[in-house]
Amino acid sequence: MFEQEINNFTKLWLCIIISLCYCYSIGKTKIIPKGTARLLCFLPVICLFLSVPLNLSSLHLGGTTAFFIAWLANFKLLLFALGKGPLSPPSLSLPRFLSIACLPIKIQQNPTLNSLNGQQTITNNAIKILLFVLLLRIYDYSDRIHPTIMLVLYSFHVYVVLEMVLALVASMARALLGLELEKQFDEPYLSTSLQDFWGRRWNIMVTNILRPTVYEPVRDKASRFIGRKWAPIPAVFGTFVVSGVMHELMFYYLGRVWLTWEIMWFFLLHGACLTVEIAVKKAAVGVKWRLPRAVSTPLTVGFVMFTAFWLFFPPLLRCRADERSLEEYAALGAFIKKVTALTLRSFQF
Repeated sequence: MFEQEINNFTKLWLCIIISLCYCYSIGKTKIIPKGTARLLCFLPVICLFLSVPLNLSSLHLGGTTAFFIAWLANFKLLLFALGKGPLSPPSLSLPRFLSIACLPIKIQQNPTLNSLNGQQTITNNAIKILLFVLLLRIYDYSDRIHPTIMLVLYSFHVYVVLEMVLALVASMARALLGLELEKQFDEPYLSTSLQDFWGRRWNIMVTNILRPTVYEPVRDKASRFIGRKWAPIPAVFGTFVVSGVMHELMFYYLGRVWLTWEIMWFFLLHGACLTVEIAVKKAAVGVKWRLPRAVSTPLTVGFVMFTAFWLFFPPLLRCRADERSLEEYAALGAFIKKVTALTLRSFQF
C-alpha cells in the first residue's frame, strides 16, 4: 500500500514538473502576452493542480502536495499570468522557476544575515525533532491523558510537522540550488497580537502569497470608496475569507469528507477580530499605550489555541488525522527497513 502511494506520488510530481515547464515556456518566451490570454493558457494546469491531491490517500504526501501545488503553486501561476509574483523576474532560470513554483520558498534578500542565524536554526530544529519523537511516545498513553492536554499536544504536533517539512524544503533548495531561504515561521508562540501572529510569525509563505493575490487588490479597490487609511480593514477580512476557503479545500483533500465549514468559521472569526484590532489601532493614532508582553503574549496565544480547539481540530480529528499519521510513520519505518535490507543485500553480491 505504502509502496503504491510512493509510486503515485512520484508519477504525479513528474506530471507537475512537466506542467510547470509548459508554463515557463509560455511566460518566459513571451509567446503569449501577460493578462487574460496567458491566464487562459494556464487554466488547464491550474485545474490539473487542483485535482492532483485527489490521487493520493496518505495524510502527509497528499496533504503536502495539496498545500504546495493546489494552493501555493496555483496562486503563484495566477500572479505569473499577470506578470507579477515570484515567478515573473525575466532572469529566473528554469530550475529556480520550478523550485519557487512548487515549493513554499522565498529567496532570502540578505543571505549574510541568514547564515549568521544558521547555527541557532539548526539547534532549534534539533530540539523540535527531539520533542516530536517524545511526543510520538506520549501518544502511546493517550487514553490516560485528559482530552484538553491532547489538544495542546496536537497543536504542537501540527506546528512541528510544518516546521520540519519546511526546514527540509529549505535544506534541499540550499543543497541543490545554493539558495538561502527566508524563515517560514518566526516563533509564533511569542506573538503579542493577532496582527503579529498572522502577519509576521505564522506560515509566512502563505502570508506572502495572499498579500499580492487578495490583500493588495481588495485594498486598492476599497481605497476608492473608504480612503487609503481604512482600506486595509476589508482587505484583511477578504484575505481571511480566501484563506478559510483554501483551508476547507485542504481539509477535504485530507479527509475526503463533506465540508462542515468549521474551518471557515475559524478564519472568519480571526479575520473579524483582526480587523477590529487594526481599526482600534488606527483610531488610536498617537496613543502609545500597550499591554506588557507578559500579558499580550499569553492572551494572543491563548485565544488562538482556544479557537483552534473549538473550530480547527474537531474536523481534523473526525477524519482520524491523529491515528492515520501514526500509521503512516509506522509504514514509513517499515519501508525504510525494507529498502535498507535490499540495499545491504545488493552490496553483498
